[in-house]
Amino acid sequence: MQIKALQVNLQKPYTWASGWRSPVYCDNRKVLSHPYVRDFVKSELANMILDKFPDADVIAGVATAGIAHGVMAADLLKLPFVYVRAKPKEHGMGNQIEGELAPGKKVVVVEDLISTGKSSLQVVDALRAHGADVVGMCGLFTYGFPVADDAFAQAGLPLYTISNYTALMEVAEEQQLVRPEDKEVLAMWRKDPASWQPPVM
Repeated sequence: MQIKALQVNLQKPYTWASGWRSPVYCDNRKVLSHPYVRDFVKSELANMILDKFPDADVIAGVATAGIAHGVMAADLLKLPFVYVRAKPKEHGMGNQIEGELAPGKKVVVVEDLISTGKSSLQVVDALRAHGADVVGMCGLFTYGFPVADDAFAQAGLPLYTISNYTALMEVAEEQQLVRPEDKEVLAMWRKDPASWQPPVM
């Protein structure tokens, strides 16, 4: 929130690519422009991987936003790194997975942001189809949508993130960016973001 990577605005909600209206905007790419914040995120991500998945052989970043964070964590952990496109390239080698990844390797996927989980889990499917043993996913932030929780449960994949929507709301209230009376509106948005409409002010 300090660098405005995370913003809350009930008066002027943001519109996502999906068409959803959202009072919260998360742009983790801003982290890359702030060296000390970047160092903190890199360290926390590497520590999380080491703690939750100590047997990991390879770090895989989700293209494009998960690549930089994944590379930094892999560098700290001295682990190999690959990245995974949303779909195979339409030219050249036609790769979807870039880098060297032998079948059977234990892979931790790094994502910057988890919303519905759909695009993140498509990457997991691609890695598994390649023969990788995907042991889990680590990210910077999750909205904690029920649809994402269900999707990860069905995929049998543990998910850990540095921060989450609940923590964001606590800090936003402490910093008086969100009024106590707004908390219920924000909670309703997270329960059903697809049909949520901003309140009339």
